[in-house]
Amino acid sequence: MRRLGTIQNCLLHSTYSIAGYGEDLEKMEGLCLTLQPFPSSVIQRRLSTFNLHNRLIRPSSCAPLRAHQKAGITEGSDSASEGKVSDVKISEQEVNMYQNEVVESQGIKIRRRPPTGPPMHYVGPFEFRLQNEGNTPRNILEEIVWHKDKEVAQMKERKPLYTLKKALDNIPPAQDFIGALRSAHQRTGLPGLIAEVKKASPSRGILREDFNSVEIAQAYEKGGAACLSVLTDDKYFKGSYENLQAIREAGVKCPLLLKEFIVEAWQIYYGRSKGADAVLLIASVLPDLDIKYMIKICKILGMATLVEVHDEREMDRVLAIEGVELIGINNRNLETFEVDLGITKKLLEGERGELIRQKDILVVGESGLFTPEDIAFVQEAGVKAVLVGESLIKQSDHGKAISTLFGRDISK
Repeated sequence: MRRLGTIQNCLLHSTYSIAGYGEDLEKMEGLCLTLQPFPSSVIQRRLSTFNLHNRLIRPSSCAPLRAHQKAGITEGSDSASEGKVSDVKISEQEVNMYQNEVVESQGIKIRRRPPTGPPMHYVGPFEFRLQNEGNTPRNILEEIVWHKDKEVAQMKERKPLYTLKKALDNIPPAQDFIGALRSAHQRTGLPGLIAEVKKASPSRGILREDFNSVEIAQAYEKGGAACLSVLTDDKYFKGSYENLQAIREAGVKCPLLLKEFIVEAWQIYYGRSKGADAVLLIASVLPDLDIKYMIKICKILGMATLVEVHDEREMDRVLAIEGVELIGINNRNLETFEVDLGITKKLLEGERGELIRQKDILVVGESGLFTPEDIAFVQEAGVKAVLVGESLIKQSDHGKAISTLFGRDISK
């Protein structure tokens, strides 16, 4: 425990600018003043690039350090560490151990990246690594997240954060995603529809062969969708950021949700540069500090955040986070892909439901919605918006599919 305390103090005195976010933290009221370690995505993805066995983590002149100095914490004070931070060496294994404790304390089962795994084995001129629980994904969500970690690292090399920030100067302001859902609910008396532009899924395979993202988006808008969700993951959902950009540039007026597996704030900037007005954050993947940090980023960019939960513990975590305005309840277990509409009802009962009403949080029902009875069930439970993909995308007439789903025409 004493060693873990030293690790935390060293992380406190390290710099967010390693991840390229230092400038934005200057704008974030309150976040720089909290005495907490890096968001785990920053630690796991940035510090791992250093040889921590041989280098020292040295304090910088970043905003978090200045905040600590104002609070009377300096690199040589006993309250920050037992010795100077620059005298402490930290191994990557120790950083991962500390982060694992944080993640486990919040009940997060999805590992953000594979552990180091066993040593390499040699047979003649060949080498190989044994497959075991440590370096093999335990479910499809973990597999997607591990792949996304590598994918984002490659994308960031091609498009550094500073180039994305420049691109944001030339695009229109983000549209009001939450406002569009509330307006649709008030107009129709039914949950506002977030219609999903999705070609495939890991559980169902290809959903639509003749897939034209712009034509589908236009049909959804004409059929009464308040907002659109656009899948941008390529490997598992056959989506792309180009689809998102094409829909925005085609003149579709609906606010657009970036439906992506977010593991770093860079993805939010990239999605905004392509026209996204909102972003999905998955609580089973992101620790609380990451969610708080990314909500701050989205507010700076004028974007909404749809924070997705799957069970009671995730709901309790998210309800404790300041600034959450939109919660999605996914009725599909992303580890097993089983669907149960009862999850929505269970999570909105009792004190949780009362707290949601007090905070005026808009709840979105997700997955397993195919009939007017399904819509009525989740609406009675307390949702004011629904996100629907599979039951719409497979139909040849998307406008008629929306009317069939809701039991009447919601376009008027």
